[in-house]
Amino acid sequence: MKAKKILAPLILVAVIAGLVAALAIAIPKRGSAKIIATNFAAYDFARAVTNESNDIKLLIKPAAETHTFEPTPQDIIDIVNADFFIYNGGESEEWVSDLLRDNGVDEEKTIRMMDFVELKQEEDEDEYDEHIWTSPLNAIRITEAIRDRFAAKYPAKAEKYISNADNYVAKLKDIDQKIREIVKNAKRKVLVFADRFPFRYFVDEYGLDYLAAFPGCSEQTEASSSTIAELTDKVKSEKVPVVLKIELTSDALAKTIASETGAAIRTFSAAHNISQADFESGKTYADIMTDNLKVLEEALN
Repeated sequence: MKAKKILAPLILVAVIAGLVAALAIAIPKRGSAKIIATNFAAYDFARAVTNESNDIKLLIKPAAETHTFEPTPQDIIDIVNADFFIYNGGESEEWVSDLLRDNGVDEEKTIRMMDFVELKQEEDEDEYDEHIWTSPLNAIRITEAIRDRFAAKYPAKAEKYISNADNYVAKLKDIDQKIREIVKNAKRKVLVFADRFPFRYFVDEYGLDYLAAFPGCSEQTEASSSTIAELTDKVKSEKVPVVLKIELTSDALAKTIASETGAAIRTFSAAHNISQADFESGKTYADIMTDNLKVLEEALN
C-alpha cells in the first residue's frame, strides 16, 4: 500500500483552476526552454539530457515527502506555461490528471515516465508499482524517451541532447553491469529492509530476494512484533551482515534489529528524493546508484 494523498475539495480545485487559467494567460513565457519535473528522478533525467539545470524546476523540494505532495497555485501556473511537464504517474500523482484536464494542458508537452517501461503489479494491491526508476535499465529507457521528445521539440539543440543522453546512458549501463557482477559473485541473494520497500523493479531485474518491514511505500511507520521477529530471525538464520533502510527515513527499526543480531545498518537509496545539501552539490541519480553499489556488495557478502 502506498501513502494516500489528502485531496482538496473539488470546489476549491475548480476555483484554483479558474484563477490559474486566468493568471497563466496574463503571465508571459520566458524565451528559454522551461521544464517542470515532479520528482527527483524526472528532474535528473531531464538535467542529464539538457545539461541546463537552470531551465528545470523540481516541484517536490529536496528532503520533502514525495507521496503527499500537493501543487501550489504557482506550481500550476508554471506547469501551464512550461514547454515540458515530466511526471512519473501512479497513485502518488493522482493530482496530475485533474490538473492537466482542468487547465487544458496540451498532451504534446507532457511526458509520463511510466509510459516507457514494463510495469509491475504491486504484490498486495491491484495497482502498478510506481517506483520504476529504481531499475537502472528503466532509467535508461526514460532518459532516452526524454531525449527524443526534447530533440524533436528543439531541433537546433538535438545534437547536443543526443550526445548528453548518450554519455549519461553509458554511465547507467556501467552501473547495471557492476550490479550484475556483484550479484553473480555474491554469497547470498537476499536483502533485508527494516523499512519501506520501493525496490520491486530493482530486485526483479537482478534476481534478488528480499524481506521488508513494510510493502512498497506503505503508510505504516510502526512494525508489529511479529514483523520485527521475522526480520530478526531472517538476519540471524542466514547470517545477513547488513540491515537496510532507505533515504530520509528513521533508522529506529533498523537499530532494533541490529542490536539483536549484530548486523550493520546501511542506507540503500531509492532516489525518491535527496537532501538539500546533495541537491545543491549537483548529486545525480547515477551518483546515488554508484553509492548503492558499495552497500549492495556489503549486504550480499
